[in-house]
Order: sequence, then structure tokens, then C-alpha cells
Amino acid sequence: MPGQDHSPEPGHVHPAGAGDGHFAGPGHSHLAGPGHNRPAGPGHIRPEADRPGPHPGDVPSPTPIPHQRAADGAYVPGPSAPGRERRTGGAGGNEDGGGGEAGAAVDLSVVIPAYNEEHRLAPTLDAITTYLTDHEGRWGTWEVIVVDDGSTDGTREVPALNRPRVRLVTSPRNRGKGHALRLGVAVSRGHRVLTTDADLSTPIEELERLDKALSEGNTAAIGSRSVPGADIAHRQHRTRELLGRAGNLLIRRTAVPGIRDTQCGFKLFEGDRAREAFGAARLDGWGIDVEVLHHFHRAGRPIAEVPVRWSHRPGSKVGPLDYLRVLTDLARIRARSLRPADLLATALFLLMSVALYSGRFFAPSHRYLTDSMQDQNQWEWFFAVTADSVAHLHNPLFTDLQGFPDGVNLMANTAMLGLSVPFAPITLLFGPAVSLSVCMALGIAATAAAWYRLIVKRVVRRRSAAFVGASLAAFAPPMVSHANAHPNFVILFMIPLIIDRALRLATGARVVRDGIVLGLMAAYQVFLGEEPLLLASIGTALFAAAYGAVRRDVARAAWRPLLKGLLIGSAVCLPLAGYALYWQFAGPQSYQGILHGDNAGNSPLSLLAFAERSLVAGDAQIAGSLSLNPTEQNAFYGWPLVAVAFAIVVRLWDNALVKALAFTTVAAAVLSLGPKIRIPLTDIVCPGPWALLAHKPLFESVIEGRVAMICAPALGMLLALAVDRAAASRNPTSQYLGLLGVALALLPLIPAPLKSTDRVAVPAFITEGTWKSYVHEGETLVPVPLPDPGAAEALHWQTAAHLGFKLPGGYFNGPWGKDRIGIYGASPRYTSNMLRDVGYTGVAPVIGKEWRAQARQDFAYWKAGALVLAPQPNDGALRTVLNRLTGRDGKWTGGVWVWDLHRGS
Repeated sequence: MPGQDHSPEPGHVHPAGAGDGHFAGPGHSHLAGPGHNRPAGPGHIRPEADRPGPHPGDVPSPTPIPHQRAADGAYVPGPSAPGRERRTGGAGGNEDGGGGEAGAAVDLSVVIPAYNEEHRLAPTLDAITTYLTDHEGRWGTWEVIVVDDGSTDGTREVPALNRPRVRLVTSPRNRGKGHALRLGVAVSRGHRVLTTDADLSTPIEELERLDKALSEGNTAAIGSRSVPGADIAHRQHRTRELLGRAGNLLIRRTAVPGIRDTQCGFKLFEGDRAREAFGAARLDGWGIDVEVLHHFHRAGRPIAEVPVRWSHRPGSKVGPLDYLRVLTDLARIRARSLRPADLLATALFLLMSVALYSGRFFAPSHRYLTDSMQDQNQWEWFFAVTADSVAHLHNPLFTDLQGFPDGVNLMANTAMLGLSVPFAPITLLFGPAVSLSVCMALGIAATAAAWYRLIVKRVVRRRSAAFVGASLAAFAPPMVSHANAHPNFVILFMIPLIIDRALRLATGARVVRDGIVLGLMAAYQVFLGEEPLLLASIGTALFAAAYGAVRRDVARAAWRPLLKGLLIGSAVCLPLAGYALYWQFAGPQSYQGILHGDNAGNSPLSLLAFAERSLVAGDAQIAGSLSLNPTEQNAFYGWPLVAVAFAIVVRLWDNALVKALAFTTVAAAVLSLGPKIRIPLTDIVCPGPWALLAHKPLFESVIEGRVAMICAPALGMLLALAVDRAAASRNPTSQYLGLLGVALALLPLIPAPLKSTDRVAVPAFITEGTWKSYVHEGETLVPVPLPDPGAAEALHWQTAAHLGFKLPGGYFNGPWGKDRIGIYGASPRYTSNMLRDVGYTGVAPVIGKEWRAQARQDFAYWKAGALVLAPQPNDGALRTVLNRLTGRDGKWTGGVWVWDLHRGS
């Protein structure tokens, strides 16, 4: 993927050839059309060649007919100019060698918007007309068009307006700089059009620099105060400078990537292109500069950003509110630039996500995802405790609300602070069930949209093909399985963005900036999920190794800027995430690795089988026999998809991208088989390559079967390439067979909605607040058996009580023993183990004084205020044990049995 970046950056950006899925390396141009291979001017920008609209070398459009604005803001063609034009200096303003008869084209038009400029306009006109007259041989025929935008002073009566070749166009009322420029450019006749402000902050002599850049193959050359070589004599006020820089940063991110200074008023355009762009503009205010450049950018027309001399002039018309208006204009530009196909794809992704969660989405507080086991309770608790920490300014990295008295290291668990913190207002207002449900539905849709954007930008331009690929990347069987219980493994919208930023580094265009952005992205992903980031790094490394082996020229050009950018990114990421990572690995309740057993790898058969939630081919029994549990069905791509992917690789083997994707898929699948690979239907066990990583730091905590999730986006990109190739085929048979094959491969993977059931009601003892009479300040409520990874409904009790009481036990990852080995749940105690065994088996041990003494010790350790037993299987045996441990019968109240430990027990 290195090298193909359709986002323009300073310097040359070379888009790849349409539809071939080829990733061009640095210096490998695939630009099409006349004029694309011309040398760049200063700060040259090559916008994306795949944008709609004409390209350099197309037949120029005719000059638009001047138009007037209708009352509702629409543009209505008409024979008259959108204002009153007063020609000074004779008919057509062309005397004194100006170019002949009225209406004839001229070499250069200078357009000046003016509003209440009676004091600054005359010196500006003197400078411009004198310069152009003195250099007649250089600039040929010319005209100056002043557009009075409803001035209330004497702007229209400035004597300099009566000079030869100066034309005045007036507007009956003030509507803004954008409106004035639109009028002026519409009536211009120049082969080239210069726009400049009435204060002439950039001297007219700088026109030479812009003209040189335009002559080098660009369709627009804009003066810039922000590129090397710019000379600023008198600066603006510091506040205005900072606001301007912030605005330009936002403009680069949203409308015109790569342009550092859009607001310098000195710009030179090809005449016909300028009339087309300004004619299509809709903004009346200061945002028109951005809108016009955005038009050039989307049309694939090169823009040169040229350093100029500039000096601040007093009397600026830009007020504080104008900065806010520019932000509004940016939003309007961005909204108009969205493609209907992209909006449709995003809407479909959201619809697919809601359909997947339909069993819970419409009543999240009363529905429970069956296959989540206890994870829904756990994740709602994570969101609730994070919101509580935000509301009360507590440490969000630690809590003792469960696991009391030791507590829980939230950074060492999957609390997803990157989402649970911003979702805190929703959690506080509507509850953690609603917050988690909305977050997961939106998160999967956002992930699909991010993969869609990456595929459109880097792999294929055909939106339908990208949609197919992104759908598989975000809704593949492993993702659907994790959607039951693991938001950190399905909300992955940052991963495609991180990959794209790493690919930008490989071009070497803006290594420092992209390295910084990459570091910020990685730091944020740390607070979304570190294991997905590690898996993404493994997948990216596999792809880079394969692509570099195939395209060694790309690898040679890319490795230095990539390495430099990664080092910069690390230098940015580590200080931001360093304290949280220190807390995770060395803070209270941190642990060393975590025990997953020695059989967490995938069976080779699971790569070919269908997942339980497959709508048409799912088999719960088969899927269950090949996976750890319903939330860890990490492969299950199905044999049809494997077969189609193999056919795609064979058919498109000449494509370097296909080779790299194929290697990534196969390597990830093999790694996911674990350190020991059992050959199906035999007793043969072979060592797997994961054995090389299994005991290394970080990797020792990874469930190796999850490595197969890397296959989802890689297979999605292969399908996108296949769909794009089939759709572009002129052979109906090839097109039909190709699309049919993809459809048959995906049909068995379409997921059914996740299973859900009515939620177990929280006892009235909790919801009505009766517990407050039994649990005093500093004490805990002890559910029986204590909550653990197999039974964590007590976490739901706690969130329903707004975290009003603390719990011993719980469902989290914490340390155990002197070696601090990671385990699921709290460190066990004798009483908690005994109560758990009774709850599972219904067999009560003989309770003597030793058990009672141990229970008193454990109750004291937990600071227990009351024992609470809800109706459940084997509750009779549990009641008997609790009666004997406490020496009294429990009390039935609020739907539970309660043993008050303040009464001498």
C-alpha cells in the first residue's frame, strides 16, 4: 500500500491508476491526462486525480453567463450581470492599447472586491495600473474590475475609477466578499484572473511569482504567508494570527488538504477555470476562498502555493464574528462535498449494525445478549464506574467498587476510557445499558465506514466494491462473535486511520507532521484497546514485509521516512499514554500476563466452518466444538469465501497488492492456530509459528486465536478488488461469474441478529433502596455466591443502585499469588470458594467451628454489612450454609434473603 495517497500533500502526490488496485511507490506516477507530468511550481499541490470533474487538458468550458441570485439563494441564469456595471474609460474599458473592441478577451483581469474602501482603493489602483502599464510587454492586454459591494461611503466616487481599463461593478447592498468576487470574476474576460484585496497587502509585483507557477502547469497559484520563502513585513495582532493558524489547520483537515494559507487575498487563476469555480460557488462571505480552492481540489486541478511578500494594513474588515462565519462556511462546504454514494454506504452500515443488535437496541435496559454470558454486565459496569469517576473527579484508572478491598486496576482491564469517558454524559443521563448499546451500534458502523474510506482511498475507487470489502472487514464472523461481548474488538474505527497514516509516512511527504498525528492516533487507540492495536501492528508488519519483498523499489524509498515517522510517533505517544501504561503494568492490582490455557488457538477446521450466527449455514454445535465460547469464534470464514479468495489471488496474481494481501491472510491464519497445531482427524501435533511469540512480553496475554481477525480486512480488500475488476469487465460472462462468485461466498456469512432475552429483574431490595438499612458507610454488600466471571449479575445490581455500595469479588482481571499472575476475578478466599461450590453443586459441607471462624475472618476482610441471597438454583443449600455460618435464619425482604451481620454474628 505504500505510496498511493489520494489526499494531496505539499509536494507531488501521485494517485494510482483507476481501478487497478495498484499502490504506487514514491516517485511512481500513474497520473492520467495531458498536463499531469509537468513540473511543479513552489509548494505544488496535486489534488486527487480520481475526483469528479474535468482534469487539466480537458476542453475548456465556455465562460458562464453572468447570473443573478434569486430570493431563495439559488442562482438563476439571465442576460444581465448580477449588479450594475459602470464602465469607465470608454466602451468596454479597453482604450489606451487595452485590447480593441468592447467584449474582446484580454490577457489579464484583476478583480478587486471593495466595501467602504474610499481611503485605500485609490493607492491600490494607482499601484496596479502603473505596474501593468509599465510592463505592458510582459502582461499584454489587461483590465481591472472593482466590485463595490454596497458601500455606504464614497468608494464609488474614487477618481481612480475613471482611469482607462478600470471597470466598476456595483451591488445594491452589502452581501460579503464572496458575493463581490463572484460578480467580478463573472464579468471578467481575462485568459488569467488575479484576485486581490483592496488594501493590496501583497504588492502587485508578486504577480510575477504567481504567473511563473501558473506557467509550470498549475491551474491556480495562490499567494501564501505560511510556506518557506514568505516575507511578512508587518504582522497582524497576535490573537488574529493564532486564530488564522487554527482556522487554516481546520481548513486543511476538512476542505483543502495540503494548503497552508487559503486566506491570503492574492490569487491567480486560469480564466475559464476561475469563472467556472466562482460561478459554482455559493458562499457570500470570507469562506469563498476555501470554497473555490475546494472546487479546484475536487476537480483534480493542480494548485501551487507560492511564497509572497505581505504586510498587514490597518482598516481590516474582518471582525471577530467573521471567524465563526468561516467555520459555518466550512461546514457547508464539507456537507456539499459529501458524495451520495458515501452517505448511502454509511447509512447502510448503521442499518446493518442496528439490525445486528436489534434484539437489544430498542430496549437496552430490559434486554440481555444471551451469548455475552456475563460480559454485558461487566461492560455496563465499566461505563457506569467511568462516568461516576468523571462526575466526582475520581481516578478513572482505579476503583474499589468491586474486588473490595483490593480494588480493580481499570487500565489493566478493558474499560475503553477512550469511549467510556466521552460517553459519560449519556451514561449519567440515560444509564449504562443505553450508553453501551448506543456506543456499540455506532462503533461498529463507524468501523465499517473507516474501512470503507481506506479502501476507497487506497485500493479501489468504485464505491460498490469498497462497500463489499468494508462490510466483510467490519461484519465478518469473528467480528459478529465479539459483538456479543467485546466492544474493544469491534469498535476499531481508529485502526484504518492509523494504517492510512502509516502509509502516508511511506511517501516521505510530511514525515514530521504525519508522525505526530500517528502518535496521537496511537495514544488514543491505547485507551480504546491495546490488544487490537497489537494485532493491527502484526497485520501491518506482515503486509509491509510481503509488499516490500514484491516491490523492493518501494521498500527502498519508503523505509527511511517510515522509520523516522514511527520514531516521531512513539515520541508523541509514550508521553501521552505513559502514565496510564505505567499504572497498568506497575500500579495497584497490576498483574503479570494472564492465564488463557494452552488451547486458545484455532482449529484448522474453524477457518473453513461457518459461525453459529450465520443466517443460512450456522450450526451452534459445530461452531461450539471448534471455539472457546460463543464470543471467541475467531475464524469461521467458511469454505466458499476461502475458495473464492484463492481464485481471486490466482486471477490477479500479477498485482503486487494482491500478493501482499494473500500473504497477510495466510500468515495470520497460520499464526492463529497457536503454538501447537493439531492436524484434523489425526493425532498428529505440529509446532506452530506462534510458539516463537507465545511467551514474549505483551504476546503472552494474547488469545492467539484472535490473530485470525486480521484476515477480515485483508479478505475484504481482496473481494473489493475482485468486485471492481468484475464490474469493470466488458465481458458479460466474466462480469456475471465474478459477481456471482463473490455473492455466493458472502451469502453464508450474513449474520442473524444476536440472540437476546428478557433481562433478569433487579430485586426490589436493591431498586427500592432497602439495602441502605443494612450496609453502612465503609461496608460492603455481599451477594451469595460472590460475583465472579461465571455469575456477575451483582454488577447489574450495583449499577442499578447508582454504585451506592461496594462489592467483594467481581468480574475483572487481577493478580493472584506472589507472582501476581493474572486471573479472572478476585483472589479467592476459603468462604467465597465454598459458597461458589455449593451454588454450582447444591452440596453443603458440614459447617463446624472452623468454617464459622473462617467465615468471620473473611466477612471482616470484606467489611461485610449484609449477606444477600437471590432466588437461584440450589438456593436451599446456600440458605442452609448461611444459616449455619451466621447462627441465624435469613430474612426475606424485597425479593431476597438477607443476613444482617451487625447483629452479633
